[in-house]
Amino acid sequence: MYTAYAITTAITLLANAGIAVPDFLGAGFVLANSAEVGVPRAWLPWLATLKTAGAAGLLLGLAGVPVIGVAAATGLVLFFVGAVAAHIRARVYDDIAFPGAYLALAAASLVLAVVR
Repeated sequence: MYTAYAITTAITLLANAGIAVPDFLGAGFVLANSAEVGVPRAWLPWLATLKTAGAAGLLLGLAGVPVIGVAAATGLVLFFVGAVAAHIRARVYDDIAFPGAYLALAAASLVLAVVR
């Protein structure tokens, strides 16, 4: 069970850290997507910080502080529930799979962290 937790959490950690970089840099696809779903540009650094904090928390969970790992996974689940909700609210379904995939990764990490 630990192997599944470690692999899933590592993938979730890398995915969130990886997507936070274009958020911080204001990449074109990030700006276009956020505008399409109605997220103000000024929020992007804050949202990127939350993703980075979630990734750091997952790393701490892997390093032996399970309560932080569970808290980080919970935060990421809530974050991506909000992202999916923003897509639904804006009726933007063409790229809803992206926040949905991040939500699935975070949820899997959370379930495995709690079960472990």
